[in-house]
Amino acid sequence: MTQLGGIPAALLPSLPAYIPSPTQGVWHLGPIPIRGYAMSILAGIIVAVWLTEKRLVARGGRPGVAIDISAWAVPFGIIGGRIYHLITTPQPYFGPGGHPWRAFAIYEGGLGIWGAIALGAVGAWIGCRRNDVSFLDFVDAAAPGVLIAQAMGRVGNWFNNEIYGRPTDVPWKLQIYEWNSALGRAVVDSSGHPIVKGYFHPTFLYEALWCLVLAGVIVWIGHRFTLRPGQVFAAYVMGYPVGRIVIENMRSDAANYILGQRVNTWVSLLVFLLGVWLWRRLGRRTRQ
Repeated sequence: MTQLGGIPAALLPSLPAYIPSPTQGVWHLGPIPIRGYAMSILAGIIVAVWLTEKRLVARGGRPGVAIDISAWAVPFGIIGGRIYHLITTPQPYFGPGGHPWRAFAIYEGGLGIWGAIALGAVGAWIGCRRNDVSFLDFVDAAAPGVLIAQAMGRVGNWFNNEIYGRPTDVPWKLQIYEWNSALGRAVVDSSGHPIVKGYFHPTFLYEALWCLVLAGVIVWIGHRFTLRPGQVFAAYVMGYPVGRIVIENMRSDAANYILGQRVNTWVSLLVFLLGVWLWRRLGRRTRQ
C-alpha cells in the first residue's frame, strides 16, 4: 500500500484535483445581504489603511492621519473604479438589452483598478492637503497596502465565480459554476444540483499572488535602497502592469478590444510607461 509520510494512502482524505468555487456569494442576516465580494473589498481596505498608518507613522506622521486621509481616498477610489468599469465595459448597462440601474450595483463586481487608483489619488491629495501631509510620503506609505488590498479584493471575484481564464487541465484548475448574478449564487438543475460550467485557469488567483509578491518586493526595495519621495509609489505603478498584461491576456471574460488587444492591456502598457516616467522624474527633481 502506498504511504505518504508513514500514513497509508487509503487513510488520507480525498482532495479534489481542482480549486472549488463557492456555490453562493450572498448570505442574508435577516433582511441584510452579506456579499462575499463586498466583504473582500472591505477587508482589503481595512488592511490597507492599517498598514499605511503603520508605515506613515514610522516616517514621522501623526498617529491617525492615515485614517483621516483615507476617508477621502477610499470613496474617491470606489467611485473612480466604478466609472472606469462603466467606460470600458458599457454594454451590460447601456448596450442593447442592458440594465442602466445595474451601473450602481457595485456588489455584483466591476471595479476597474486604474480608475480606483487615479481618482483615489485625487482623494488622497485632497486629504493630504487638509491634513498638512506630503502627498508623496503618503502614497509611498500606501503602496504595499494597496497591493495587498487588491489581492484581497480578488477573493471577491472567487465568491462571484468570475475573472477566470481559458479552459485548462492543470492540477490547480478552477471549477466554475453557471452563475446567476442577480441572486448571487450558482444556477441549479432540475434536481437542485449546481451546474458546473467547466474548469479554467484561476486568473484572479494569479493576479492576487502577483500583487502579494510585488508588495514584498517594493517593501524590500524601500528598505534596501535610498529612494526619493514618491519612487516607492512609482515602483508600484511600474510593477503592477507587468503582471497585469500577462494575466489580462489569459482571461476569458467579455472585453472590448483595440487593435486585437483588450482595452486593459493597452491601459496597463500606458500605466507602465507612466510609472517609468514618474520614477525618473521624481529622481531627477529631488536631486536638483
